[in-house]
Amino acid sequence: MELQKEVNILNENPKLLGMFTSPGLQFERIKQSPKIWVPLITISFLYVVGMAFMALSLDADTLIEQGVPKDQIDLVLTITKVTVMVTGIITPIFGVLISSAIQLVIARIASSTVSFKQLLSMNTYIMIIGATGLILNMAISYAIGGNPEIYITSLAGVLNQEKAGVLGSIEVFGIWSVVLTALGLNKTAQFSKGLAWTIAIIFFLISIGFGLIGTLLQGAPKL
Repeated sequence: MELQKEVNILNENPKLLGMFTSPGLQFERIKQSPKIWVPLITISFLYVVGMAFMALSLDADTLIEQGVPKDQIDLVLTITKVTVMVTGIITPIFGVLISSAIQLVIARIASSTVSFKQLLSMNTYIMIIGATGLILNMAISYAIGGNPEIYITSLAGVLNQEKAGVLGSIEVFGIWSVVLTALGLNKTAQFSKGLAWTIAIIFFLISIGFGLIGTLLQGAPKL
């Protein structure tokens, strides 16, 4: 009876909210029954909401500080807000496609039988964490009139930095996603714990690297 109950639980569809309460169980369900379209649409919608808060947080003063001429502010501000909203739609899609493709290559090298669909589903469900972090941080930024480029939940936010930089990449929801990526690769893709954590950490270090590049570019002299 207990065995049948456990089988029924595993045969249920994975749940996005379950990633907060029982991620290990959700990864087992994703392995058995990977779902993509409904969760991806949901995640994209959440990203659009988060980016909408970001767009509302943008103002003329921010663009002027970045060197935009005052006579072009209205046009540039409108274009920037539209671009931010569009980014909210494409970010989850490209994010899960690229990360899943890289992980599939590693899986084949490691002789794992995980499918691209399973990896795509796994990474889609993990993105609920990033979407939640985006909405929370942008909503707070909009409410207090803060800098939307800096997450309140990052080291840059905690230390009240003026620019995100590398410290902006070290962030609660980002680290949470790293932990879930390692767990997912172990549970869904059947990677060893060592390999799963190595891949998750490398992805995290790459994001920090992009943060460093952004900092260097911002500090570069303007011609």
